[in-house]
Amino acid sequence: MLNLIWLVPALPLTGFLLIVLLGRRFGEPLAGIVATVMTASSFVVVVGAFFDLLSRTAEERHHVVTLFSWLPVGSLQVDLALLADPLSITMALFITGIGTLIHLYAIGYMHGDPKFPKFFMYLNLFVFSMLMLVLGENLLVTFLGWEGVGACSYFPISFWHTRDSAATAGKKAFVTNRVGDWGMMVAMFLAFSAVGTLSYSGINHAAENGGLAAVTATGIALMLFVGACGKSAQLPLYLWLPDAMEGPTPVSALIHAATMVTSGVFLLTRMSPVLHASYPWAGDVIATVGAVTALFAATIAVAQTDIKKVLAYSTVSQLGFMFLAIGSGAYVAAIFHMVTHAFFKALLFLGSGSVIHGMHHEQDMRRMGALRKVMPITGFTFIIGWLAIAGVPPFAGFWSKDEILLFAFANNRLLWLIGVVTALLTAYYMTRQVIMVFYGEARWNDHAEEHGAHGDLTPHESPWTMVTPLIVLAGLSIVGGAMQLPFSSKTHWLEHWLEPVVHHAEADIHSSWAYNNKWLLLALAIVIALTGIALSIAVYSKGKFKAIEPQILADAWRYDSAVAAIVGGPGRAAFNGVAAFDAKVVDGAVNGVGIEVRSASGILRKIQSGLVRSYAAIIGLGAVLVLAWFLLRGVV
Repeated sequence: MLNLIWLVPALPLTGFLLIVLLGRRFGEPLAGIVATVMTASSFVVVVGAFFDLLSRTAEERHHVVTLFSWLPVGSLQVDLALLADPLSITMALFITGIGTLIHLYAIGYMHGDPKFPKFFMYLNLFVFSMLMLVLGENLLVTFLGWEGVGACSYFPISFWHTRDSAATAGKKAFVTNRVGDWGMMVAMFLAFSAVGTLSYSGINHAAENGGLAAVTATGIALMLFVGACGKSAQLPLYLWLPDAMEGPTPVSALIHAATMVTSGVFLLTRMSPVLHASYPWAGDVIATVGAVTALFAATIAVAQTDIKKVLAYSTVSQLGFMFLAIGSGAYVAAIFHMVTHAFFKALLFLGSGSVIHGMHHEQDMRRMGALRKVMPITGFTFIIGWLAIAGVPPFAGFWSKDEILLFAFANNRLLWLIGVVTALLTAYYMTRQVIMVFYGEARWNDHAEEHGAHGDLTPHESPWTMVTPLIVLAGLSIVGGAMQLPFSSKTHWLEHWLEPVVHHAEADIHSSWAYNNKWLLLALAIVIALTGIALSIAVYSKGKFKAIEPQILADAWRYDSAVAAIVGGPGRAAFNGVAAFDAKVVDGAVNGVGIEVRSASGILRKIQSGLVRSYAAIIGLGAVLVLAWFLLRGVV
């Protein structure tokens, strides 16, 4: 089955091409069905590859399929090759699995949209790009998918481009990610210059065996981290992600749960031997940025009123947890949280889309309330996602978040404290969202006229194409934590599965105080989650305390506006200055040399008259000068 791994990206690509050629003829819902079937077929192939790998020993869980030689240029030999190993198959499983559910959901959500086929064309192309990213055998194939994901994100985010906000959000995502792409390109240049290959196996083997100097490994690691900050929305490059909410909700779920934002975490895990060979402070930088981003985004989510903006900042915060794990050497915990996050965040985003659909495209939570009564399936499944992200046992998010905090405590207790405060805020703002949307008094009738409703505006439950994915994801959010339970070595299934990939770099904390007292830390994590929930209930349900939602938090600490002011003011002046220098000095020097050469050539051209007597005179003059030189040399 592993020899057919090329079918995994090929099937979504086929769906994309079919809709490009026949999309208008397909129409609605056939275009959506074709796209969904292609992604589901890809998932079936990945499942087959998974069981094929599972049947092998740990040492044999590595299979490369080379399609053709891509760049045979001198010493640069790059194949278009795909790698099937535990990490890539894990990524492909939830990309195609959750991607299929999102495709099915979108058939109902995008019903009636005049650009229905085009939307599914973008979704299939997006999934293809992401699969190339995670299945690439070398950095260049990964970069192909990396750039594809970045470009594809522009199209669905700005899908409703007639709205200025959507068009701006798409451009912001595209431009911001270019900064991260620069970091990844520099990392590739460093790796090739140091090792002579872009293959993951060659680079990681050199790092494991001392063939990569610590300073070079640190440079590669930090440049990869710059790339990861762009794709995975970490400070200072996170600001594209909240604006990406301008796209249709299935796009938000696809970008924020299963695909684009996981790219950076995947890449650093894939290159974990390089991170391990770098200076220790490189890991501290990654962990610190992750922890600070997690806390920063959590404080912003506390004051948001848009149902999707809360989840967007929540995603930034949860990604910060993953980078905290990466920097602490907890690669298994990072992948564990990535998978569980894909389950409950896809559930929450799709649940929010169901609410928006039922509320006639209303997104302001202040105009909702008591929706669990009129949208029971959406409400029930959303509550499961809330319990998972809040860290309540036995839901999936509790186990993965607790493992990250365990490694953080063993590595740096200050960062652990930041993680604990962030976990408290997560439980607080997610409970706030659930109360405002599904509990309390119904507030939708107060704004019925704004939606063109005659009389009461009664929300409705979504069609089966939308609620079926919610039910499946709710189940995964409940049982997903079973893949890595802390009870014994036998219950560390994910750790054993990923061992061939991360065994060299994974931190060993078995002799630390944190590991020996992990049950105490686990109990503390439960208390933290329940405290955040209780505080939010006391504020938003019982009204015992006044809500603290300062405007500066609602404005996201005014970071976005500050960046806009810098780029639009001093930044624009600097860019104009560079452009002027290039036009007048650099181009002036080049053009000036050309002008002088042309002038000199014009003078010399005049003596090329074509007359034989002129050439004879020049030869005679030359002979006289040569004779004079010989005679005068003897005298002098």
